[in-house]
Amino acid sequence: MAKITLSKLRHSYYPNPETPEDYALKEIDLDWQDGGAYALLGPSGCGKSTLLNIISGLLDPSEGQILFDGQDVTHLPPDQRNIAQVFQFPVIYDTMTVFNNLAFPLRNRGVDEATVKQRVEEIAEMLELGDMLQTRASALSPDNKQKISMGRGLVRKDVNVVMFDEPLTVIDPHLKWKLRSKLKELHQKLRTTMIYVTHDQTEALTFADQVVVMNDGEIVQIGTPVELFERPAHTFVGHFIGSPGMNVLPCEVTQGAAFFNGHMIRLEGDISAGSAGKTEIGIRPEYVSLGDQGLEAKIRKVSDVGRHNVVDAMIGDTPIKAVVNGAVPAQGETVHLSFDPAKTRLYRDGWIATETGIAP
Repeated sequence: MAKITLSKLRHSYYPNPETPEDYALKEIDLDWQDGGAYALLGPSGCGKSTLLNIISGLLDPSEGQILFDGQDVTHLPPDQRNIAQVFQFPVIYDTMTVFNNLAFPLRNRGVDEATVKQRVEEIAEMLELGDMLQTRASALSPDNKQKISMGRGLVRKDVNVVMFDEPLTVIDPHLKWKLRSKLKELHQKLRTTMIYVTHDQTEALTFADQVVVMNDGEIVQIGTPVELFERPAHTFVGHFIGSPGMNVLPCEVTQGAAFFNGHMIRLEGDISAGSAGKTEIGIRPEYVSLGDQGLEAKIRKVSDVGRHNVVDAMIGDTPIKAVVNGAVPAQGETVHLSFDPAKTRLYRDGWIATETGIAP
């Protein structure tokens, strides 16, 4: 296992990049601590796979360094980095038994058979494959095949990091939760450094202790699942995480106060000093309430999602969503919406621009 450091990392697929837009990775500075569970989260094309390929040695970065426990591995080939990878599609030998599939990475490195047997049985038990060890892999279901692929990555004790690249893509939805839970359980037992790459917020937030949110080749925010939900550093994080995503409302700032649709909005704290830019208010639907007071709105649609209702409303020409428990007014009715001040933020050019602590 290793601490992984990415220093001033940039990458372009063009031979002579000239502008920031020419870079698939703009500039990455990041530390992943030994034994942590991390996720790289972002939409397709944001640079996740490029970064993963650079860490694994499949791609040389245009600029910067990759260090494992302080050792520069930037130009080392993959086989000298002691990395295990689990891909979207199970990488296994169908003609081999489950035991021989799990044993292969160890035997390939000359590990003695007694140790192979002990380690394979240990990992198989963790993955609930213990009663399938003598079964040929070709006879197994897709989720069990992916378990074998995971086990092949976890069976070695000398790996610096195990990297998972969208490992649940081909798994049936009703089995994804079970495999995510199993992977989290394995991390807690083995304490191996794990990096999970996905565009699925549920997968990232349920697996990782720290989530790295990427967009357009840049890291937008690093934080725990709670931090990303409760206080998005950028409106992109607010949009991307949460279902529904954060409401982003146009506003004007005058004399240190934010005004939306002609009404002053109480914020979580004072507006930070900064240059002029586009200003917006961010409030998650979970913290918008219906009541007798607040901003007048007209209900456009109500969606019953089981645990609660999602109310789509209009304040003037601006759409807004609220998550409501219990009964809600009907479509077309006029209601009043209020925001929880402690959860209401100001953003300037997309970035958070309020200090913590409710403003007076």
